[in-house]
Amino acid sequence: MTLGEIYNIITISKQWYGVEFFMVKFVIVDDDENEIRHTEDIIKSMLLDAEIKSFTKVNADLKDEIKDVDTRKIYILDIELGNKISGINVAKLIRDVDFESEIIFITNHDKMFESVHRSVYEVFDFIEKFHDFDKRLKKDIREILKRNFDNKMFIYKANNVELSVYYRSILYIYRDTEERKLVIVTESNKYIVGLNIKDILNLLDDRFMQCHRSCIVNKDRVQEKNYKDGYFTLDNGEKVYMLSKKFKGVS
Repeated sequence: MTLGEIYNIITISKQWYGVEFFMVKFVIVDDDENEIRHTEDIIKSMLLDAEIKSFTKVNADLKDEIKDVDTRKIYILDIELGNKISGINVAKLIRDVDFESEIIFITNHDKMFESVHRSVYEVFDFIEKFHDFDKRLKKDIREILKRNFDNKMFIYKANNVELSVYYRSILYIYRDTEERKLVIVTESNKYIVGLNIKDILNLLDDRFMQCHRSCIVNKDRVQEKNYKDGYFTLDNGEKVYMLSKKFKGVS
């Protein structure tokens, strides 16, 4: 499969507020702005519309980006950041909350290789800046896209609101009686959308089921259903008291 074919597959979408297939976000952390621009150019040469965020240091914006686990990312981290926090520290912050995104380390030499793999869980690759950097980074990106292109996202666009969330990150959706809108609950956030239960069900895939007149749940994230007491328990331990016997036969 060529890169062009991969790109065509991952950008095919169907939208009515919509459903869109996986598109990765790139996050670059490097204290050298020239290196950042070079890395950005490599990514854009492969994916013209790629979403890229770049940081020269660890700050509040980077920490917020790491905490947003609703979008899968490729992190490209320089190990030597020229301050007290190294790329390894950044990777640890990532793995504290995110085991899905890929991490690629870049460095001026290979002396850090062993300590990186001892310190950080699941590193995709380790690339030296001055040893076939462009070629190896492109190869890594191709491999990651092949692995991940079929991950679906829920896309909502209305007025000035644009929302994109991985299906797998959605825990449940409920109707807020005061706002009279739906609330999408994910692992790390809540989002309000101006849809009703019937409309949003048409935009979701078969991992979602209506479990209450005012609630939809992601079946893949449910550990227990207690129809007697009217609640379901999610894989994060949360109990949600919106389970009705009326919807017990709904698959």
